[in-house]
Amino acid sequence: MRYDCVVVGAGPAGSTAARYLARGGMSVLMLEKRPDIGSPVRCGEGISRDWLGELGITPSDRWVDNEVKGARIFGPSGNNYISVSASMAGNEVGYVIERDKFDKYLASMAADAGADIMVKTPAVDAIVDAGGVVGVKARVGGRLEDIRCDFVLACDGFESEFARWAGMKDFLLPPSDMVSALQYRLRGISCDRDYVDFHFGSIAPGGYIWVFPKSEGEANVGIGVNLSRAGKGMAKELLDSFIKRNPALSRGKPIQVVSGGVSVSKVRKRLHMPGLLVVGDAARLIDPLTGGGISNACISGKMAAESILLSRDRQEAGQIYEDRVRERFEVPHMRGWFMKEKLMEVSDELIEAVVDALHSVDLGTFSPQELINAVASTRPSLMEEIRRFAGL
Repeated sequence: MRYDCVVVGAGPAGSTAARYLARGGMSVLMLEKRPDIGSPVRCGEGISRDWLGELGITPSDRWVDNEVKGARIFGPSGNNYISVSASMAGNEVGYVIERDKFDKYLASMAADAGADIMVKTPAVDAIVDAGGVVGVKARVGGRLEDIRCDFVLACDGFESEFARWAGMKDFLLPPSDMVSALQYRLRGISCDRDYVDFHFGSIAPGGYIWVFPKSEGEANVGIGVNLSRAGKGMAKELLDSFIKRNPALSRGKPIQVVSGGVSVSKVRKRLHMPGLLVVGDAARLIDPLTGGGISNACISGKMAAESILLSRDRQEAGQIYEDRVRERFEVPHMRGWFMKEKLMEVSDELIEAVVDALHSVDLGTFSPQELINAVASTRPSLMEEIRRFAGL
């Protein structure tokens, strides 16, 4: 088999890249190791709205469960919260979706553009010569096949085995750059469908607990715990305890359980080599502060396709792509990474003080100085800690 481009992985990054490449006139094959695109779901299923138009994605009842107004941020006690509009709340607030249906929607757009798709077809190795990556070795219908191409796009998740097979020896992630996550889809609960909720503090060390409302009486309730703070089984124990003591959730019945790991690291050191572009979660573009990665995956998939369409030179196209990704993502990504590191050092007392101080503040005009002023007026004894946290 021979294609201009082979995309490894049919998640949001892979399907977006395949769509734009095929629409640009290239022959494209997208490989997915699982028999069902989008399954199993390992996602909180929250996305923001502002980037969808950039990708030509029209929200559809096929995959949107709920549209929310904003987010509520709780301290560890859960007694008070800060309200934030969806436009300010980050890349997980706007729509609560059915992730498997969303992924299939993106894959159908790639197919309609002309991309070939093969499911239950895992890539097992990279084909590399002196000039770089020249193809993919895949298991097709029980037999090994060499698929030759000019470009491979590694869209195979933050572990990115394909990049490693190709010889890109990137840094190993320390435990502090990984989160262990567990989520229940609970039915029969009580929640406000206008808001997604985030609970911070020692109830979820180095991470947070979330409640993402879906249909009436149903929500995704999950936890992320930083691996540097997590013991065996800790995520489940903490989440079960949170649900049990919350009357609005304790009556809920789980109809789905998902778990997995999420990277909350810096951007990958290398994003390309001749003939290979590393895209989406594989490039470690997951937001280090929130753990959200869908929007960044889709945007980087489009960037990868556009870079190849601009230059068929295998080295130049990769460099164009890397420059674009770093220009758009690296500074906010690094800012989020530093914030994640700082949050792991913040006491429950400080979190409660900030939440109490900002409960009545209009966050439409919010600034770090307003945070300091608000805390100073309510909890002056904590000013030294808040200044240290803010780097002032």
